[in-house]
Amino acid sequence: MQFDTFVVFNAFMRISGSDIHLLSVFDSVVRNNGFSAAQAELGLSQPTISNHITALEERIGVKLCQRGRRGFLLTEKGQMVHEVAKQLMDTLSEQSDHLTALKGSLVGELKLATVDCIASDENLKLPDAIRIFSNTASAARLRLFVEPPQSILSGIAGGAFHLGFGSFDNRIQGLRYETLYTESHSLYCAKDHPLFGLPSSKLKQDMCYAYPWAHRGYWSRQRKKSIKMHDLDRVVLNIEAQILLVLSGSYLGLLPDHAAQQYVAAERLRRLPETEDDFACEMQLVSKSGPQPKIIDKFREILKAEYA
Repeated sequence: MQFDTFVVFNAFMRISGSDIHLLSVFDSVVRNNGFSAAQAELGLSQPTISNHITALEERIGVKLCQRGRRGFLLTEKGQMVHEVAKQLMDTLSEQSDHLTALKGSLVGELKLATVDCIASDENLKLPDAIRIFSNTASAARLRLFVEPPQSILSGIAGGAFHLGFGSFDNRIQGLRYETLYTESHSLYCAKDHPLFGLPSSKLKQDMCYAYPWAHRGYWSRQRKKSIKMHDLDRVVLNIEAQILLVLSGSYLGLLPDHAAQQYVAAERLRRLPETEDDFACEMQLVSKSGPQPKIIDKFREILKAEYA
């Protein structure tokens, strides 16, 4: 259902300071899926939390949730009110950060989204940048997300994320892409695959195409393989899932060399002789084009300096 939650809420009442407190309690209860689980976050007793929710229901004039033996369950109007609460909390936090930033401090929330399976890459300087940023901007709140590439781009464009890190095939206009380094990918098979024990001298590239592959869907245009996909090929949306399929011995897969290295050392994977399908992708830092808040520019500056 599409609706403007603020319009809906304003039809109920004019929001006061006490309403904000009640809505924040309600938001915590919903996020924690119940009164008991919200106690630690709120620092309130369960009866007090229950009284707050009852007060909010009376203030708005609608039933927000069902609670009892069946557990905690939002009503339809409760879901609508929670959307209002989330938007209100986000807006208050953002405006508070803007006011504090007037003092010149590096404050606020920085939401950084990365692709999966990058921690094993020796070329990755992201942990170093996070350490430096944390020491430099101790009052800032860094939130880290792991998302598919296209979700990162759409999230930055829509404001859900401030910065993105990864390699991106399909690009969105209005974003800035800054290349930091390249990540190499090679073709691998597992020990239970028919090609694992075949001598390299007897292994021809065309033989690889006779077997099913595990692909990452977001590399549909980046990958160089031009032949028609095998009927038994599988498409996944993250590297971890792709590695699992390759480790099964039923599929070949183009994997990041750094991610496959530990399995090669354990003799669970074999890197097949170089093929025309092997590739290197650019690992990039992505942000919105144009001027950005100081906290975002500071993290960009720190991370780029690590690759200087």
